Amino acid sequence: MSFIPYDDRDGFIWMDGKFTPWREAKVHVLTHGMHYASTVFEGERAYSGEIYRSEHHSQRLEKSAQILGFDLPYSVAEIETAKRDALAKSGLENAYVRALAWRGSEQMGILATETSVRVAVACWSWGDYFDNKMDGIRLTNAAYARPSPETAPCHAKAAGLYMICTISKQKAHLEGYADALMLDHKGDVAEATGANIFFTRDGALHTPRADSFLNGITRQTAIRLAKARQIEVIERTITPDELSTFDECFITGTAAEITPVREIAEHRYKPSNVCEALIHDYDNLVNRKMTLDWNA
Repeated sequence: MSFIPYDDRDGFIWMDGKFTPWREAKVHVLTHGMHYASTVFEGERAYSGEIYRSEHHSQRLEKSAQILGFDLPYSVAEIETAKRDALAKSGLENAYVRALAWRGSEQMGILATETSVRVAVACWSWGDYFDNKMDGIRLTNAAYARPSPETAPCHAKAAGLYMICTISKQKAHLEGYADALMLDHKGDVAEATGANIFFTRDGALHTPRADSFLNGITRQTAIRLAKARQIEVIERTITPDELSTFDECFITGTAAEITPVREIAEHRYKPSNVCEALIHDYDNLVNRKMTLDWNA
């Protein structure tokens, strides 16, 4: 598979309040965010020219930065404007939008009190996250578990938390799988490497409590869509020995959207009524063919 390098593309990236030619959007090699993972980010999708739940993503970016101990130099409203402008300048109607903030290069070492905070927004065309996703993807077991909330800022969308995800996903890829199932620090089911996970049994939807990982924006949408269809949603502890008792399985995330799962190691699932209905509803929702009452 051939890839277009992300540092060698046409276009512009919004960076620190102005647009910079794509190939010139660079940071110094001694940037704090690179050495000590003091970086937070958001992954968002635009459909037909509109970023889905854009303000919620911007609010989460601000909150993630605060959890890591720094404040963004731009308000949520200013970040919203930057994202809209970046999307418009890209000329794309359907796009992936990456907003990120990181500590700069003024200070080297663990301490970062003298560093600036940099912010950027980039947009590019990105199709399905998984190949042939509607057939259902295959997951193996992850190499690492999700850390305890007492040992890592698990409710921030922080770059450092994805190190174990990259290790686990790469190992899965080399073994012929699309992704990996991560357990939490207690040994219970948590999520995939970059997406939340759901199961069905007897028509009800089961999903792990988001206590050691992000309560994803797409996760929240899937729960709301299920409830709108009068599907029971049960957020609870799910143990690995339950995996063989479920009928359907799918993962959710901005990149993954709603993707069915047909295999987790030795366990097999068949995408059926619940999964198909939620995929249909999600597609209609993000393309503004239906609305959702978030206050219901």
